[in-house]
Amino acid sequence: MTAEHNYTASYALVNGLNLYYEIHGTGEALVLLHGAYMSTNAMEPLLSDLAKTRQVIALDFQTHGRTGDIDRPIRMETLADDVAALLHFLNIPQTDIFGYSLGAGVALQVALRYPELVRKLVLASVSYKTAGMYPEMLAGMDYITPEVFEGTPTKANYDQIAPNPANFPVLVEKLKDFGTSVYDWPAESLQSIKAPTFLILGDSDIVKPEHVVEMFRLFGGGVPGDMTGLPNSRLAILPGTTHVTVMERSAWIVPMVEEFLNLPLPAQA
Repeated sequence: MTAEHNYTASYALVNGLNLYYEIHGTGEALVLLHGAYMSTNAMEPLLSDLAKTRQVIALDFQTHGRTGDIDRPIRMETLADDVAALLHFLNIPQTDIFGYSLGAGVALQVALRYPELVRKLVLASVSYKTAGMYPEMLAGMDYITPEVFEGTPTKANYDQIAPNPANFPVLVEKLKDFGTSVYDWPAESLQSIKAPTFLILGDSDIVKPEHVVEMFRLFGGGVPGDMTGLPNSRLAILPGTTHVTVMERSAWIVPMVEEFLNLPLPAQA
């Protein structure tokens, strides 16, 4: 963790879960949501770079990082409920949200379930239905076991910070169950989201680029901007970038995200 900004760390009891969260920097609020098997500290250097100009609220999802487990499956909808409950706990009436992978799906669900809480959305490596991902990725779920993580930074980080390191097999099983549960949210639900949305994808990500272009159109993109004006939403395809290495593109992502977030909100029709 860099020391270029102030930060605090604490827990909030939300939905029966003792949820770990950190607040970094000062300025306009931005919630940062990590991906599967990750935690707040795995979002560096993105977290510290964004906290140079904003107040970043980062949290560890159920069974991840410093947050323990409770008796419920991992689903994007319930994780979104946790995020909303944390915002209420912190008395934050509205915020921008930046989610990556699992966190992007959760951010999307926050916007659908609690639209009043969301000012703008940044969604990196997201799909709104299972079919939007490559079938090779879904087939690979069968081969994930706790043992494949031995000797990896993922397992080392979990062992170091988890409240109960012996729970790692529980995390793996819950994420396998999550990964094999089919979801297909209605296209109309995405079109109902009023928050301007910035979609980011690696060109060799686990989500098909054509699926993210489809999402971009649902958010009002895919128009000849010189004739119609720029849409409220944006799309960036990062070259030479896989799903994992999206998080290594902070130098590319942060300036684009800051410009997007700093734009005034469009006038509501």
